[in-house]
Amino acid sequence: MFYRETGQFKTNYTDDRAIFPIRQDRYGIMAILAVAYLVVPFFIDDYWGNAIFVPLLIYSLIALGLNVLVGYCGQISLGTGAFMAVGSYASFKLMTSFPGLDFAIVVLMSGLITAVVGSLFGLPSLRIKGFYLAVATLAAQFFIIWLFNKVEWFYNYSATGQITAPTRSSFFIDVTGSSTPILYKYFFCLIFVTLAAWVTKNIVRGRIGRQWMAIRDMDIAAELIGVRPLTTKLMAFAVSSFLIGMGGALYFGVWLGAAEPTEAFGIDQSFLLLFMVIVGGLGTILGSFLGAAFLWLFPIAFKNFMVDTVGLSTAMSEHFQIMLMGALIIFFLIVEPHGLARLWQILKEKLRIWPFPH
Repeated sequence: MFYRETGQFKTNYTDDRAIFPIRQDRYGIMAILAVAYLVVPFFIDDYWGNAIFVPLLIYSLIALGLNVLVGYCGQISLGTGAFMAVGSYASFKLMTSFPGLDFAIVVLMSGLITAVVGSLFGLPSLRIKGFYLAVATLAAQFFIIWLFNKVEWFYNYSATGQITAPTRSSFFIDVTGSSTPILYKYFFCLIFVTLAAWVTKNIVRGRIGRQWMAIRDMDIAAELIGVRPLTTKLMAFAVSSFLIGMGGALYFGVWLGAAEPTEAFGIDQSFLLLFMVIVGGLGTILGSFLGAAFLWLFPIAFKNFMVDTVGLSTAMSEHFQIMLMGALIIFFLIVEPHGLARLWQILKEKLRIWPFPH
């Protein structure tokens, strides 16, 4: 009743191929964007920006990139943290080597560099898949982190071994550095996430996206109907790594400001992002945002509740949080393996006929 398409006629191909052909979806997306661009900036402060909104946007972008590879193309990856590190270190070298370069260009170039690296590590996917591909990407995770730790050129021969983001601007507005207002950082990340989601949505709806899903569902049958596994899989690795690389540049330059490879880009980051995609929903754009929101916001809310309301210590609440998050991940895998995005689809189907039973 509330989500019924009755009366919404499509009289041309443009309307039929629209990203959101149903009016309710368009209004919902417009409302979300209006809140993000017009409402949140009036209420954001340093805590909400640095602890909630900015990391949520960055993790959503990285989860979106991982979902392209795992959800749409079916190529399992456990090296997301390493590709984040590639984007971060690429942005650091670009910022220090070219001080006058606009930071938006730095983010895009970091994504391109990560896409090249991701494509190289995606070459084994042409011969192996499944568990063996996961092990290969896991090896890439450890190798890249070891490389950034041991080769001093990557961190400009710093005595501490970590990288620090200098103050850089985009369109004459500072977006990096400790003194940059959180509102500028929020808007910078929000614009990148909005554009990335829009472009990715169009890609997965087109020929390239259909080829990815054909490889995911049955690669042999896809090859028989004319899909080339070489270019299709490498394209998935390139697009995925490009988005992850941009997210890594934002993660280091805009949010953290300083990073050390073992702590900031360890294997725990790879598993966290994989869980975001699984819990949110594989093969859906919405699932990337839902999974990132759930796995980032729920621990913060649970920790505040256990410490401020129940009165537990911070260490004890951390242990309870880890156990609860593990239980919730298992719960989702058993009850709804298609994630939160599938629950939203079921709710929309029910809203079509509510309050009637059939």
